[in-house]
Amino acid sequence: MTARFRPQTPRDRLVLAVDTADVAAARAVVDETAGTIGVYKIGLELIYAGGLDLVRDLVAGGERVFLDAKLLDIDNTVAGAIRSIVTLGVDMVTLHAYPKAMAAAAAARGAAPLALLGVTVLTSMDEADFADAGYRGTVEERVRARAAQAAAAGLDGIVCSPREIAAVRAAAGPDLLIVTPGVRPAGSAAGDQKRIATPAEAIRAGADLLVVGRPIVGAPDRREAARRIVDEIAGALG
Repeated sequence: MTARFRPQTPRDRLVLAVDTADVAAARAVVDETAGTIGVYKIGLELIYAGGLDLVRDLVAGGERVFLDAKLLDIDNTVAGAIRSIVTLGVDMVTLHAYPKAMAAAAAARGAAPLALLGVTVLTSMDEADFADAGYRGTVEERVRARAAQAAAAGLDGIVCSPREIAAVRAAAGPDLLIVTPGVRPAGSAAGDQKRIATPAEAIRAGADLLVVGRPIVGAPDRREAARRIVDEIAGALG
C-alpha cells in the first residue's frame, strides 16, 4: 500500500476549493495558483460539469486532488463508487459520515492509497438549521459522535468546522485527519458559511487541512492570496 496523504509543510495544508461549473475557468484557477496550493478540491458543481477530465489531468500532472463527492447511498452503491474512484488516482474523497456508508467505503477501498474523509455536519448549518433538519442535541455532540464512528470504521479523517476540532480530538484521538472548511482570512466575507475561523485560528485549534475557496478564487491576484494564507498557516504552526 502506498502511504495515504498526510501534510508535511504549510503549503500541504492548504486545500483550494475550485467551486465552479466552468471547466475552462477551473483550469485557469489551477494555472494561476500552481505551485502555491497543496491540494485541489473538486466538488459536485464541477464534477457534474465535466470536471473529472480535469481531475485526471491534475493527477497526471502530479497535483494532489481531493474529490469532494459527499457520497451517501446503500452500502453496495457506496462500495462500487469507491472502487471506481480508486482508479482515478485521487488522494482523498468525502462521504457522509453515516456508519454503514463508512464501513462499506473502508471495506471497498482496501489497501488503496485513497484517504476516506467523513463529512460530519456541514459548515453552512448553525444550531437552528440543525434542529430544522430533525436532529436532537447540538452540532458539537453530533460531530463528536460521527468522528468517533469514523475512526471506528477505519476512515482516515473527518470534515468539521473549526468550532468542533477540540471535541473531535477528544472523541477520536490524535491520528484522525481533521479537514476544516469555512476558513476565511480576516476581513473576508463569510458568504454562506456560519461556523468559521481564520486560517491561523483553525491551525491553532488543531486542524490538519484548511479548505479555502472564494477568498482565493475571487482575489485579484490568486497566487498572492494563496501565498498569504500559506504564510499565515506557517506562522500559526510557529
